[in-house]
Amino acid sequence: MKQIVVISGKGGTGKTVVSGSLAALAENKIMVDCDVDAANLHLLLGPKVKERHEFRSGSTAVIDKSMCNKCGECARVCRFGAINRDIEVEPFSCEGCGLCALVCPKKAIKMEENRAGEWFLSETRYGLFVHAKLGIAEENSGKLVSKIRKVAADLAEKNRLQYVIIDGPPGIGCPVIASLSGVDCALVVTEPSLSGLHDAQRVIDTALHFKVPSKLLINKFDLNSDMSARIEEYCKEKGVPVVGKIPFDKTVVEAVAGGKPAVEYCGNLIKGTLVKLWEEIKKGVN
Repeated sequence: MKQIVVISGKGGTGKTVVSGSLAALAENKIMVDCDVDAANLHLLLGPKVKERHEFRSGSTAVIDKSMCNKCGECARVCRFGAINRDIEVEPFSCEGCGLCALVCPKKAIKMEENRAGEWFLSETRYGLFVHAKLGIAEENSGKLVSKIRKVAADLAEKNRLQYVIIDGPPGIGCPVIASLSGVDCALVVTEPSLSGLHDAQRVIDTALHFKVPSKLLINKFDLNSDMSARIEEYCKEKGVPVVGKIPFDKTVVEAVAGGKPAVEYCGNLIKGTLVKLWEEIKKGVN
């Protein structure tokens, strides 16, 4: 089993468009959407949910009013201001540290685990798909990413699947690191702009720090040929192969609007580039 993650240093580079096309091209695989804060790969894959599971993480203080004598000790020690004058917990302010429960003389406070989101196992016409949704203002996105990656890896082993295709989150934060951990290849998708170059540099450095073999794809490369050349030069210096360059094409936008992978909707130029991209990725991991 080989795990391939598609990442980008920033949002809007076309990462999910590429992930959706790889899902359509790859055989004997399972797909995972690790962008749990703003998942959108499902828009291209049209999943039918088979299983729905709660994701619990972190904790919030809960006060038993029948036991509380309103001494105010909990409010005094709470550095986050999560307990108001009426000795009631403001859930969105509580950081779950548990200090209030420790100091309460009546033991009236308990720490209850939060329902932080959901994860799903779905069927698509391209195969099994694991995806998730983190709740509003909830933390531990990296923990949720690790959870659904493990579910996907276990299913791949059980069903003897050859590939795990991961649509990673943008940036270089905790969920990105959780998406990169232990994969066989990271495909970095960027665009020919100054911010695209800068953010590609950050995410490539992150991948290389964790010793993950990386490749790069330039999306809409023909919109700024000078910047595309600068990106290629940077990759050459870093020893990161540029495995594809996708030209700008309005039909890619139409494919997204129609909820279809670009490789199934666009003309031969885009389709051919994506097919060649998948062949290059396979050569690098097999």
